[in-house]
Amino acid sequence: MDFDEPNLDDLKTPDTPACAAALEVATAYCSPAILNHCVRAYIWAAAHGTAHGIPYDPELLYVAAMLHDIALMPEFDSHTVGFEQAGGHVAWVFAAGAGWPVARRRQLAEVIVAHMLDDVDVHRDPEGHLLERSTSLDISGRHMDDFPAAFTAEVLGRHPRLGIAEEFLACFRDQAARKPDSSPAAALRNDIAGRILTNPLDS
Repeated sequence: MDFDEPNLDDLKTPDTPACAAALEVATAYCSPAILNHCVRAYIWAAAHGTAHGIPYDPELLYVAAMLHDIALMPEFDSHTVGFEQAGGHVAWVFAAGAGWPVARRRQLAEVIVAHMLDDVDVHRDPEGHLLERSTSLDISGRHMDDFPAAFTAEVLGRHPRLGIAEEFLACFRDQAARKPDSSPAAALRNDIAGRILTNPLDS
């Protein structure tokens, strides 16, 4: 496909207190591999949105990307709801502390929950659409034709994968064992393990 390749340096962290705090939280609680996954999730999402003229809120997208897997971490794990719902609750609390209005807190939580859906309507929820697409690319190798090889290589060079496939799959297997009705359990039944372990990004 034609792609107006963005300059990676143009896809910077939005310069807001909430974005700085979200990165600080992710750095404090996520493993290096999960942290780099969150950073790449924002880059893939922002690059795709920019290239395809999808209007999106950079701050909302960045905070969602930084926090979307926070409930896979032991400190925020839930034994009662799926990790994406738990992550949405954590993000709502984070956004309240950041002074966001209630509607924006709710929107952030919805974007995080939506990233585990098979498809998100770009017109109804552009940030959810972009995050679902970017996380699918980074974890299971979907949408590999979104970017040319040179751009992909530059992203991976700056933000290496650090064994994300094995670590993420272990997280999903743990979630599925404890919560058989969760989205990780459903994904494992649909052979996400095979797609994770054969993701071309790890070739």
